[in-house]
Amino acid sequence: MIITRKSLSRRTMLRGFGTSIALPFLDSMAPALAAPNRTGAKPPVRMAFLYVPNGIIMKDWTPKADGAKYELTKTLEPLAAYREKFLVLSGLDQYNGQSLGDGAGDHARAGASWLTGVHPKKTLGADIHAGISADQVAAKAIGKATMLPSLELGLEDNKMVGGCDSGYSCAYSNTVCWGSATTPLPPEINPRAVFERLFGDGETTDPAVRAQLAKQDRSILDFVRADAARLGMGLGTGDKRKLGEYLEAVREIEVRIQKIEKQDPNAVVLPSLDRPAGIPPTFEEHINLMFDMMTIAFQADITRVITLMIGREGGNRTYRNIGVPDAHHGLSHHFNDTSKIERLQKIDQHHVAQLATFLGKLQATKDGDGTLLDNSMIMYGSSLSDGNRHEHLDLPAILAGGGAGRVHGGRHVKYAKGTPMTNLFLSMLDIAGVQPEKVGDSTGKVEHLSNL
Repeated sequence: MIITRKSLSRRTMLRGFGTSIALPFLDSMAPALAAPNRTGAKPPVRMAFLYVPNGIIMKDWTPKADGAKYELTKTLEPLAAYREKFLVLSGLDQYNGQSLGDGAGDHARAGASWLTGVHPKKTLGADIHAGISADQVAAKAIGKATMLPSLELGLEDNKMVGGCDSGYSCAYSNTVCWGSATTPLPPEINPRAVFERLFGDGETTDPAVRAQLAKQDRSILDFVRADAARLGMGLGTGDKRKLGEYLEAVREIEVRIQKIEKQDPNAVVLPSLDRPAGIPPTFEEHINLMFDMMTIAFQADITRVITLMIGREGGNRTYRNIGVPDAHHGLSHHFNDTSKIERLQKIDQHHVAQLATFLGKLQATKDGDGTLLDNSMIMYGSSLSDGNRHEHLDLPAILAGGGAGRVHGGRHVKYAKGTPMTNLFLSMLDIAGVQPEKVGDSTGKVEHLSNL
């Protein structure tokens, strides 16, 4: 084999018939024989923010002991296999989610303040006002290195107009992402639209164009197979395996989307926020499909910043698959009814089980000398603790992933009373190479994300 100091560009793409697919991180993208700490081969740090609505049953969430010897609580049990890969963080507040004289509307304030640390303006009109969210602070700084600066995803309808909570605009409840103080970013809930945005031409909504594509009855990967074969001839054994696994993963997702759409003969393929198509029939299928696309988006370095709203604030999804037919928001106002609390705990645990699935996908995906989970930070939590009383203090928070060696899991870390949640976001941004002076009401970075 002839060894050179040449390398593949990190932005190398497979192209065909107008379709482009980004590549995973390959060994060939590092100059041969170059020292690792002096090349561009070090995988980037990714961040994902996963939001759950309506609060948590905290007695079944919060470990009793601090440090590494804590015991997993009932709600956190699904994460047992990844114990050393995540931190349970307690004592973090979102002070600006509280009423502060504005009366009712805690669900709207919860959604608007979680990533911004800003108290939203109470209004039903177009004069909405909150603050730039932590994910978008990251996107503006590191997004230029990727095809998409960020990706905003959700699993429930997300209208941005009208009123959703006691005099607050729906924009506050239905997104946690803000590009600026006046620009809420609606999450995309349609897997088909997400897939096309990541891997195909998702810009046009021309029905004639999409009908023609549908008639071709071929995978978009067939268009790039020749390019992949040519590229593969110049790769080593390990890179050929990675490329093959990556392309198969993309194919599998597309096939799954096609199958889901065929389940409903009335499904509309044309992506639309008002009438999304290709939505899976169950919550579990929907979220897992999103997790697959999130994983590949990170793997291919299409984006390094993703948010996923597992539910919108005040949402009333039911969970019949786990024996909970009650509407989530209504059930969250349990008024200390034991049977309702038990059903809510089942929902909390079910959500955590989905998180475990996502961590498993990241852990199973190689990235440089480690895995995607090693090189990511996955923030999971809510902007309400006790949903019955609408508390915005001592919020549920998990930080999973290794942050490229700067986050060490396996511990329960309890911060001092009154520590802003935004201090955690400030620390996450620093690990990702972003150094804003503040995020919302932050007062400084948190400690103890590393045990060194």
